[in-house]
Amino acid sequence: MHTSAWRKKLVSQKLLGLPPLAYLLIFFAVPTVIMLFASFRYAGDYGGLAPWYYYEQGSLSFDLTLENWQRLFETDIYLQLFLKSIAYAVLATLLCILLAYPLALMIARSPRRYRDLLLLLVILPFWSNFLVRIYAWMIIFSPSGALTHMLNSLLAIFGIAPISLMYSPTAVIVTLVYVHLPFMVLPLYANLEKHDPALLDAAQDLGASRWRRFWRITWPLSLPGVYAGSILVFIPVLGMFAIPELLGGTDGIMIANVIKQQFVESRDWPFGSVLSMVLTAAAVLVVLLGAKFGQQLGQSK
Repeated sequence: MHTSAWRKKLVSQKLLGLPPLAYLLIFFAVPTVIMLFASFRYAGDYGGLAPWYYYEQGSLSFDLTLENWQRLFETDIYLQLFLKSIAYAVLATLLCILLAYPLALMIARSPRRYRDLLLLLVILPFWSNFLVRIYAWMIIFSPSGALTHMLNSLLAIFGIAPISLMYSPTAVIVTLVYVHLPFMVLPLYANLEKHDPALLDAAQDLGASRWRRFWRITWPLSLPGVYAGSILVFIPVLGMFAIPELLGGTDGIMIANVIKQQFVESRDWPFGSVLSMVLTAAAVLVVLLGAKFGQQLGQSK
């Protein structure tokens, strides 16, 4: 009877795992394989993809190439763009941690009757369209905007030449942080809300200061939330193209803008597939590293 119940439980677990597995296969694994195969094909005469096989004198021949991958290493411009995109993603992630942690901690320690309202305010920006929020920041950073006038007036007092916030890396970073900040706040709150206050009370009774209680108790316990939020921020920022294109200009371009250009404007789908595969590999590597750190953290506890 025990064996039968165990088998039923195992079968039910496998059945529950089938929908997410099918989703990953259909919407991630299959497109990735198609993209990988496209990276070894030639571009069509009018864009897109050329046929990858043909018949010649009654025999089947394959028309595949490594030229697209070789092109990736012919110049260091693509490596520079990848490193620049990674630097932007790291900086945006760190800024999100610095801004989101005190906010999530404040929400977690606030009276329970106010938490739902505070969480609602965090996710409120999601109620408006993504592009509408970007256009709002374009107005804020515009040369005729109040922020630019105020900043340049302050710089003029110190004899510094006026600057332009629009079409700059600063505008890109600020908007990236604004858009992805809720993705850091929510995992942190979910973690911090579960902390046992008795641990802090015990540390206080033993003479630990406020900062010592934070660094020795709150911060280590919150690392799973930090890792989860970092992944949720880093990966979307790494593949972001709308914000750099609308707010960054030529100085704020990221690798995703080049990928978009290859597919939409140049219509060089094979090379765009190469860049997409490298970007996908980088994102998967970040996920694996995050999972490894999380597993090590769980074992250390």
